[in-house]
Amino acid sequence: MKTALRLALATVLSTGAVGATTSAPAASAAAEPPRYVALGDSYAAAPLVPPTDPADLKCLRSLADYPHIAAKALGAKLTDVSCSGATSRHLSTAQHQGTAPQYDALTPDTDIVSVTIGGNDAGLFGELLGCVNILPPPYGTSCAKENTAGGTDKVRARIDAWAPAFAAVLDGIARRAPRAEVFVVGYGNYFRKDGCHPAQPFWKQDANHLQGAINHLNTVLRKAAEEHGAAFVDTYTPSIGHDVCAAPADRYVEGLVPTRAAAPLHPNASGARAVGEALAAAVRAA
Repeated sequence: MKTALRLALATVLSTGAVGATTSAPAASAAAEPPRYVALGDSYAAAPLVPPTDPADLKCLRSLADYPHIAAKALGAKLTDVSCSGATSRHLSTAQHQGTAPQYDALTPDTDIVSVTIGGNDAGLFGELLGCVNILPPPYGTSCAKENTAGGTDKVRARIDAWAPAFAAVLDGIARRAPRAEVFVVGYGNYFRKDGCHPAQPFWKQDANHLQGAINHLNTVLRKAAEEHGAAFVDTYTPSIGHDVCAAPADRYVEGLVPTRAAAPLHPNASGARAVGEALAAAVRAA
């Protein structure tokens, strides 16, 4: 862990001890919380999970999203610019009128950066919606069959083609926040093996195809993180058993028809909490 972040976290956790052994001005300066900037898309922003962040209503960002959970656990000062629908392009360009590029939140004094991006670049949400089949086979079309016709998985190919853009994202973060520890937060477990049709309207081959694509994106994110000195935060493992097929009270990701306040096929409050806790643990253990 970089020295600045290590000292900031250690100081936040031991402010009382510092205050007892140093002068008041020195203790006040030393106790400044780490500065944390959260970048990303709707997996980070947790759209429709209450309460909504009034700072930018177009982004449908929740004040209970994983960056807020992690910031509270770490005692960090958070600047959350995650935005629903964001692609990696929106880190450097405005996504909506009046919404600044996400990179603008980074400064040389930033201590922690988290980033979850790539799902929209790869068109995964569109793929999820395109794989819906209410009726059982053969009354419908398998998206897995369509996407792998000809022997090439078109979705994985798109993810691979996007990988250099994510490497550029990590370089862009490093230039703007050279002191920061960077945490690449992956995507979770949406579907268990074979899914649960008809409870969730995805045929088993399509559920496996979709989760395979998500897992492949996580592999690309992890590899880029390792090559750029960032930490990868696994959110798949903690969410096993909490996919869209789980009982409503146990879900971290809502199904096509949400049973709790959250956008369809997005993290609910429990999911955001689990990811935030995983991120906070990763920051402490970096």
